[in-house]
Amino acid sequence: MEFLSKEILAGLREATRRDSKRSARLSVHAGGRVWPILKRWSGGFSLDAAQVTNLRGHVQIFDGERPVATALIVAAEVDGFELICSTKRETPVRHGPALDFEREDRTPLGFMPPA
Repeated sequence: MEFLSKEILAGLREATRRDSKRSARLSVHAGGRVWPILKRWSGGFSLDAAQVTNLRGHVQIFDGERPVATALIVAAEVDGFELICSTKRETPVRHGPALDFEREDRTPLGFMPPA
């Protein structure tokens, strides 16, 4: 890539950023603001550095309008046009009652063979 001119490299980066934004369904919500997630992996995700250059602390991850997880961002650094966020923990959001809640149905939760 080093043999390409600066203008061509800038155009390629801009096209990549536009394509990433277009396909992003996941988003990060923090402090009343929302940013689309460009990429997500175990232990982190990336955001558009043109929209946010520093982000730390507790955030919520959404898939469209549905909450997916909560995460704790412990480090964030700009790499090219992306803000790389490293998370310490990511907890999935449960939809429904807690497991210790009394269930309405009486179906067995397990099977014990006869002794």
